[in-house]
Amino acid sequence: MVTRFSEPLFVISVAARLVEMHPQTLRKYEREGLVAPSRTSGNLRLYSDSDIEQLRQVKYLVEKRGLNLAGVQLALELTRQLRWLQQAQRAKAELDMDAELDSILCALGFVDQSRVAGRTAETAETSS
Repeated sequence: MVTRFSEPLFVISVAARLVEMHPQTLRKYEREGLVAPSRTSGNLRLYSDSDIEQLRQVKYLVEKRGLNLAGVQLALELTRQLRWLQQAQRAKAELDMDAELDSILCALGFVDQSRVAGRTAETAETSS
C-alpha cells in the first residue's frame, strides 16, 4: 500500500508525538502560518506526511539554527522556491535560472554590487 504524501492522516495528538512537540505548539505554528493542516467537517485538524515534514523543518530551524518564527517563515519560503527550481531543473524546463536565483537572493536582502554597477553602466550607455 502506497501512502499519498499530501493525504491528511494524523490528528493533532499523533502529529505532535511524531514531531516530538506539544499540540499547543502545533496550534501556534498554524496561527503563525508555518503549517496549514486540513480540517474535517467537524473542524478536526488532520496532518499529512508533508505537514509532518514541514513541522520537522520548523523544529530544526528553531531548535538547532536558532531562528525566530519570522526567520522560519522566510526559510520555508526560500525552501519552496529552491525546491521549485530543483524540480524545474530536473525536468529540464525552460527557465531563467539567473532571474530565479536573483529573486531568492533578493529575499535574503543580498545585493550583487557587480550586477548593480553593470546595470547602471548599461543604462548610462542606452541614454547617451
